[in-house]
Amino acid sequence: MLKKRVIPVLLLQNGGLAKGEKFKNHKYVGDPINAVRIFNEKEVDELAFVDISVGIDKKEPDYALIEDMASEAFMPIAYGGGVRRVEQAEKLFRLGVEKVIVNSEFHNNPALIKECSQVAGSQSIVVAIDVKKTILGRYEVYIHNGTKKTDMHPVEHAKKAEAYGAGEILLTSIDREGAGRGLDLDLIQQVTAAVDIPVIAQGGVGDLAHIKQAVKASGASAVAVGSFFTFHGKHKAVLLTYPAYHELENLFVD
Repeated sequence: MLKKRVIPVLLLQNGGLAKGEKFKNHKYVGDPINAVRIFNEKEVDELAFVDISVGIDKKEPDYALIEDMASEAFMPIAYGGGVRRVEQAEKLFRLGVEKVIVNSEFHNNPALIKECSQVAGSQSIVVAIDVKKTILGRYEVYIHNGTKKTDMHPVEHAKKAEAYGAGEILLTSIDREGAGRGLDLDLIQQVTAAVDIPVIAQGGVGDLAHIKQAVKASGASAVAVGSFFTFHGKHKAVLLTYPAYHELENLFVD
């Protein structure tokens, strides 16, 4: 296992895989079960799925699809999307999900995190924090797939998540998501300095050097990657891939 985790994050939309940029213009890029099989072959240590089609409309998670993905996966998987009650989290764990990711509902009902952590342990509960920067340079937390601002600062939000029992933070820069220009190192540094739980940095990976920067320069415990593992070449042909183990291991050599 790598010293620092590098986690493919795949978006689900209406039963298929989707990818966009800056939380917009999502397009279909493949079948999630096939993606699991590909990442099995790549010997990925951990895999995450976030369903962007169930949260705003308050639909139930697609339990049948989640069960199929979990049963196919050789690695632990995390799932987020539409989790609003502890009973839903319990069902996801029974289906084989190792970690549950909660985003908007943490803002609406922070006690849910405490309830879920009491059921499964804090190591199984991830709070996702999506962030945009204002024209004045202030960071703000957004919910509902980046469509609604909360006026909360991500540091404040992260501290609250830790206090309520979250085991990890999934921190995403909306401004950089899918763009491949590098992660927001300042944002990552601010949040990692404020909490004692692991912070998974996401949004902007375009090459392996970006992953190294997030860990070495900003203190991230892990890096989540979407487009860089989904598209290939300047025309962005869909090609699910993952670096060789030795390539990632060399990033974290002291």
